[in-house]
Amino acid sequence: MSKKGHKRSRLSNKVLGVISALVLGGGGVAVVAGNASAGQDKAGGMTSTIDCPDVGEKLTAVPEQAKPEVDANLAKLDDQVADAYKQLAAGKAKGDAALLGDLKQKRDKTIAGVADAIGRAGQRPNEIQGLAACTMKQTAAADDGAAAAASKGEQGAAAQAAAQKGGPAKSDFVNITKIKPNVKNPAQAGNASKGSFTSQCGRNENGHFNPDNVIVAPGVSNGAHHMHDYVGNKTTDAFSTNDSLAASGTTCGNGDQSAYYWPVLRLRDGKVEKDAKAPGGGQDANVGTILKPKQVSITFKGSPVGKVTAMPRFMRIITGDAKAFTNGNANANASWSCTGFENRQLKDKYPVCPKGSDVVRTFNFQSCWDGKNIDSANHRTHVAFADKNGKCQNGFKAIPQLVMRLTYGVAPGARFAVDSFPEQLHKPATDHDDFINVMSNGLMNKAVNCINNGQNCR
Repeated sequence: MSKKGHKRSRLSNKVLGVISALVLGGGGVAVVAGNASAGQDKAGGMTSTIDCPDVGEKLTAVPEQAKPEVDANLAKLDDQVADAYKQLAAGKAKGDAALLGDLKQKRDKTIAGVADAIGRAGQRPNEIQGLAACTMKQTAAADDGAAAAASKGEQGAAAQAAAQKGGPAKSDFVNITKIKPNVKNPAQAGNASKGSFTSQCGRNENGHFNPDNVIVAPGVSNGAHHMHDYVGNKTTDAFSTNDSLAASGTTCGNGDQSAYYWPVLRLRDGKVEKDAKAPGGGQDANVGTILKPKQVSITFKGSPVGKVTAMPRFMRIITGDAKAFTNGNANANASWSCTGFENRQLKDKYPVCPKGSDVVRTFNFQSCWDGKNIDSANHRTHVAFADKNGKCQNGFKAIPQLVMRLTYGVAPGARFAVDSFPEQLHKPATDHDDFINVMSNGLMNKAVNCINNGQNCR
């Protein structure tokens, strides 16, 4: 890690690590449209957000020498959308047309920077230049008075207004007991790899938080615009490199140095967190008490149709889409439920759990690999999901499937929301999880052998 990276990491730990002082102790998915009583907000109001094409998703090839400049420009696009949304939410925009026109001008220049960087090293992707224009998207207005109280004017007018309007809405929640069982698992063939490998890495007792995303926005502070929980690798931040990750300690008892991170979950309780004035926190409309998971389970599972092969070290995988509210559900992979009801999974709703039942977030990662790349230009095409029968598409091979399960103690009826980019309005469909495999080759081979031999190891 560079000196800048070490300095940034220490500063991040010093400023953001104190958040832990305030945190609380503690299969398949289906789109459901809540029942009639939950389909309309109390006031029946609507709110606007900004919907922009996701340029990063459209990139299929980025030459190695162009990646730093491309990543910096993609992060700048996120900053531009976030800033425009804050103006909109604060009522500072001089009309929608003016706001969108100004945003398009900025995006035109930045997208040209992406295309130029790629063009200097290979074929210029002129098609992305048509992705600059954004539109307004309408959705149910938040009825979350607690979020407004949380800002109390301390974060500035823009952040305060964004916190008030930025979700969640009543219609984002559904009573889990009203949902029919919807989980279907593929049948296991005779040569299925039925074992498992578990890493016990804690619940972020170290207070490792930051709003970075080293996979999508390497070298960019606050590249995520929302706060992440981390377990496993102790030094993961925007400035991490393969070498720094390999040299780091870990919270995992078996020596697994992998980086596991996900957006924090917050109670929208009107309380001011330590990050109320910080990037990724209050500055990006993420407000309320950060919930500490009651349990974090990290399990690697096999394939229902055959054996699995080892993941390469430093492979990156993202599951879900942090921009699913505006991008659509093509890459969404959120899975919300409640303990005792996990045969009912929600993709686009938060669950209202009965008394004695905990909120559950489940992340089922892609389990097929192209056999060559540890990452791809859009961070997706080097891996894929198996089909409904558990088979990988041609040219892909089965790898251990990472399944993460997080539980939270939330009182029945309490409002909560996942951290998100400001313009994504904390929608449940935007939930996602990130993973960098930093297991030693020996530990990965142990995991593969256990899975393929039908053993349950840790």
